[in-house]
Amino acid sequence: MENNNKFTTWNSLPDTLTANHISQFLGISRRRVYELFQIHVKHGGIPNYEIGASKRVDKDDFKTWISDRKQMKSTPSQAN
Repeated sequence: MENNNKFTTWNSLPDTLTANHISQFLGISRRRVYELFQIHVKHGGIPNYEIGASKRVDKDDFKTWISDRKQMKSTPSQAN
């Protein structure tokens, strides 16, 4: 049986997220999600933890990560 759940709203997401949940929510590939898992959080990676070989993300951490990305985008660069 195929799982047709689509995770497109905060309320549709479970409290513990997989790469598939994040992929559907952000509209990016699972491969890209796993790449973001490999990047250190200080450099923009998604905070995650392992259960065996599986990666998981707390919904609250994911929400904070998105807020941080928005904040960075709206903050003027100091490069000038």
